[in-house]
Amino acid sequence: MERSNQFVGQSLAFLDAVERASRAAPLNRPVLVIGERGTGKELIAERLHHLSSRWAGPLVTMNCAALPETLIEAELFGHEAGSFTGAAKTRHGRFEEADGGTLFLDELATLSSPAQDRLLRAVEYGEVTRIGASKPIRVDVRIVAATNEHLPRMVDEGRFRADLLDRLSFEVITLPPLRVRLGDISLLADHFARRMAAELEWPQWPGFSTRAVAALEAYNWPGNVRELRNVVERAVYRAEDPEREVDAIQFDPFHSPWAPADSASAAPDDDPEPQPGRDTGFSAPVAVSAPVLPASTDDLRSAVNAYERSLLEEALSRNRFNQRATATALGLSYDQLRHAMKRHKLHEGEAAA
Repeated sequence: MERSNQFVGQSLAFLDAVERASRAAPLNRPVLVIGERGTGKELIAERLHHLSSRWAGPLVTMNCAALPETLIEAELFGHEAGSFTGAAKTRHGRFEEADGGTLFLDELATLSSPAQDRLLRAVEYGEVTRIGASKPIRVDVRIVAATNEHLPRMVDEGRFRADLLDRLSFEVITLPPLRVRLGDISLLADHFARRMAAELEWPQWPGFSTRAVAALEAYNWPGNVRELRNVVERAVYRAEDPEREVDAIQFDPFHSPWAPADSASAAPDDDPEPQPGRDTGFSAPVAVSAPVLPASTDDLRSAVNAYERSLLEEALSRNRFNQRATATALGLSYDQLRHAMKRHKLHEGEAAA
């Protein structure tokens, strides 16, 4: 979502969070935005800024987790020349840069205890003191902070200042994870897919297949909207025919039959059992469409064998005759697939190991 400032969604949980942000925006009060990674916390911060009276002022963003603890205070509050090793000249901090506007502190929970102490004073008195300076500087800054941590629990554990939390939590906006936003997954997927199709200069967006939509809806989305965008854009750009519905979905870009094994893995020819909830790289456990069976048959065993053979042939074809990828798509181990191929006299020379 960081490449677009659009809000896309129709679920009540999502619309309620956006509405709460819209109502809090005009007030000159701090706001906490809580949510899992990829839920759009920075978009909410932008909305709070642009709908406020500070919209013409700066919106300054600082990721508190991106800097080592020793530099966070200097980054936030600035420093005087010679105040520490490497401070060759005076530098304004993020608070001074955001004067008259909004300061968005992402990953707030990672702030060190000394930084929390200085932040508390800045929030309470509207003053900051550069490192190495003796006089405070008045600043007019609205703070919007975001985290994916449970701050009240951190207070109970002594990892976050209770008085700082009290001053920052005038309003708390909790963003719903994508998996509970009913109806929004297919809507967002279509939005990102159309955008990617336009980028690829496709004549039109053919849509996703029913099977692909079902897979997108069933996935748990630990990375939320950011992950959904990556999955959708990857599926669109990999599609070979821009006029056919996109059917192949790969949730885990690291999935590969040739992925390096960790030290605890089995021998190369041994396929471990799939882990619950772990993506197999395909949009469904079996990445083939089932052949149509005859309405009736006089020989059940022959019919079953013919059906199994056709499943194997189609799976091998769809996976370009790579046996390991085919085994994964069919939910079989590598040895099970080889045994089935031998039983149906499918020559191993036609498929790559």
